Amino acid sequence: MGHKKERKSDHHESSKSEAKPKLGRKEYEEQMARLHVELVKLQFWAKRTGARIIVIFEGRDAAGKGGVIKRITERVSPRAFRIVALPAPSERERTQIYFQRYFMHLPAAGEIVIFDRSWYNRAGVERVMGFCTDEQYHRFLKLCPAWENDIIESGVTLIKYWFEVSMEEQTRRFSERMTDGRKIWKLSPMDLESHRRWYDYSRARDAMFAATDTKTSPWYVVAGDDKRRARLNCISHFLNLIPYDEISLPEVELPPRQKAEGYKEPDHPFRWVPDKY
Repeated sequence: MGHKKERKSDHHESSKSEAKPKLGRKEYEEQMARLHVELVKLQFWAKRTGARIIVIFEGRDAAGKGGVIKRITERVSPRAFRIVALPAPSERERTQIYFQRYFMHLPAAGEIVIFDRSWYNRAGVERVMGFCTDEQYHRFLKLCPAWENDIIESGVTLIKYWFEVSMEEQTRRFSERMTDGRKIWKLSPMDLESHRRWYDYSRARDAMFAATDTKTSPWYVVAGDDKRRARLNCISHFLNLIPYDEISLPEVELPPRQKAEGYKEPDHPFRWVPDKY
């Protein structure tokens, strides 16, 4: 297999009292480049075998979900690794069966679908913010494991990640977003409420885990305070869960250019972009 399996003894929970030193950018990029090669191998394998994979990313706001999704997908084909980040449901969608709008986004053969938030919105933000009734919420927790079992039994690999972050680090990241023009778009009213309602979200997370962290469809928790380590740990873990093999590819030769056969560049006033940098 392309990515070497790690022994169970290599996996351990991060200890707040024994924080690891900051990972240098050079080492981080070297490790990420190695993982990117493995993700490309996974892409070829999924296409060859027709594998169908779902990866769910949930977690606290500002815990680093978007960053790891970006790193997973930046070197692979968007036709193979497809991101699904649905907006709030429309009026029509609110009248549908809850799981209905997610059906169309499930993977076909050769696809890895990444849900940036998922049907677990009902167990998180909808529960905390009162966007669903108690009956709808409890029905979701009751039906979700059976629905996921059906997906898995149909041959789809389902992987669920929860990103956890400390109160202090979440506050720091929100504060940074408030003053950074590149990140201000990440700060929504829902984010501010998630900061205020920390313990409401903790209770919702605990109830969700109690109902849906099953042997068949477990939750994997990523410690998100150290962004670089969280990304490497999550991607490495993801690759270790998929029994992919390296697909032999034909050798590629760059063909010689055709002859000009009288072609000349036109005398056209091209509107070149100015060399500002």
